[in-house]
Amino acid sequence: MATRWGICGAGKISHDFSVAMKTLPAGDHQIAAVAARSLQRAQEFAKKHGVSRAYGSYEELAGDPEIDMVYLGVLHTEHWRVGLLFLKAGKNVLCEKPFAMNSRQVTDLIAASKRSNVFLMEAIWSRCFPVHAEVRRLLAEGSVGDVKLVKAYFGSPQLHIPRSVEKELGGGALLDIGVYCLQFVLMVFNGERPQSIQATGVLLDSGVDESMVVVMKFSGKRMAFCAFSIAVPLPNDATISGTNGTIKVLGPMHCPTSLVVKGKETQYALPEPCLPLNFTNSTGLRYEAEEVRQCLLKGLKESPRMPLSDSVLLAEIMDEVRKQVGVVFSQDSQ
Repeated sequence: MATRWGICGAGKISHDFSVAMKTLPAGDHQIAAVAARSLQRAQEFAKKHGVSRAYGSYEELAGDPEIDMVYLGVLHTEHWRVGLLFLKAGKNVLCEKPFAMNSRQVTDLIAASKRSNVFLMEAIWSRCFPVHAEVRRLLAEGSVGDVKLVKAYFGSPQLHIPRSVEKELGGGALLDIGVYCLQFVLMVFNGERPQSIQATGVLLDSGVDESMVVVMKFSGKRMAFCAFSIAVPLPNDATISGTNGTIKVLGPMHCPTSLVVKGKETQYALPEPCLPLNFTNSTGLRYEAEEVRQCLLKGLKESPRMPLSDSVLLAEIMDEVRKQVGVVFSQDSQ
């Protein structure tokens, strides 16, 4: 039986997610309903993607008994409020990254999922790509020896996009793209808490971060270096350096199709989209959707690929980084 999805939010990422879903077997995945803040937007989205039910409020989607899983594609600042709405309604939720605006909000969402005994996952789609699965396999078998240094870069000029630069919309490089660099480090080091975090960055006039560098030290003399920016392009790759060789995830490291291990490159092709996409390699969102389905079929309440403990640690690291650089959101004092 197909997993019946409800799409919450009719913006760009929800469009791409729905297009990616079309690359999966219709017998496994079905978009049953879409909800937006206006009925007209929901109806336009439904027409474009062949969705049978459109709602002009999130509450209506939360009350739909024929939804197995809600994909939350709303603004960063809305994840906590809207996430709680669905979790309290007993819905399984896949919430776009960043999970919420700070670690307190993240723990709120997790507590609500436990109370309702439902599935919850932060949509770090990177973790579900074949390239990342192969990286985990190589690390588990020690193919590059003892890992000593991890480097991750992500630069994407987007100073022209309001949601990237405005504090009220949860802007800044860290929450939008830096999160991918940090989660990669946590994946390599198996969700271990860093011993120290040192961050420096420059802020926009709006008070959000334009560019940042984060250096972390882990047990066993291991280091991680992350650089990210919404002002300039960067290589957007990630490198794992070990005592017996190097693993390199070629750009775009957050949705990768190429892996270089000890100098040998392997390509992983993505399916072609049926409609134009807003973001790079977005048909790769299919891997995340399928991961969710497999978890539901096994009766799991979280994904082993992106466990909730990783989401909490990721949020705590981002809180600390923001504190050091001086980025404060209104949600931090609520």
